[in-house]
Amino acid sequence: MSTPTSTGEDPIAQFRAWFAEAEKGGVPEPTAMAVATADASGAPNVRMLLLKGVDERGFVFYTNLESPKAHELATRPRAALCFYWNQIKRQVRVTGPVKPVSDAEADAYFASRARLSQLGAWASHQSRPMSDRFELEKNCAAEALRFGVGKIPRPPHWSGFRLAPESIEFWHEKPFRLHERVVFTWTGGAWSSQRIFP
Repeated sequence: MSTPTSTGEDPIAQFRAWFAEAEKGGVPEPTAMAVATADASGAPNVRMLLLKGVDERGFVFYTNLESPKAHELATRPRAALCFYWNQIKRQVRVTGPVKPVSDAEADAYFASRARLSQLGAWASHQSRPMSDRFELEKNCAAEALRFGVGKIPRPPHWSGFRLAPESIEFWHEKPFRLHERVVFTWTGGAWSSQRIFP
């Protein structure tokens, strides 16, 4: 299995290598990640989301723009991600500033979603009070009638964010808690790396 050892290594390439191992290693949902944000007072919030893209520009996820996380990112546009792949004994932590993805990118991803997921994006008033499950199902049915069999456009209140990594830490479980940890830091237009104690 690959392990980060070279200070000249590309952490995005390293992430992709570990992600591929997670896919092959039986991790049920390797894209699952904890996303931590902070509200205007600095109080932290964390929730599980799915990674929807990664490249040299950063890590992408999508959400309702009226959700608490989106409001928090508008106020404090920084976040932290954590992937934990128990089956291969690996963890990756990522921190950095967050910016919205382009409309074209959000449109393209939304168009790739299952139709019921597209309807759900219109029907759900994310994180707001709901009387019962039937209210959500009724909203979905109403949106299905509204759009019929035609194309469902992306809601104006639904889009994505990209976290541009400033630090990426790779953690590899070892016996007796003598784990391997390597932190990559983006400084001066290049990545540097440092091994740290477990």
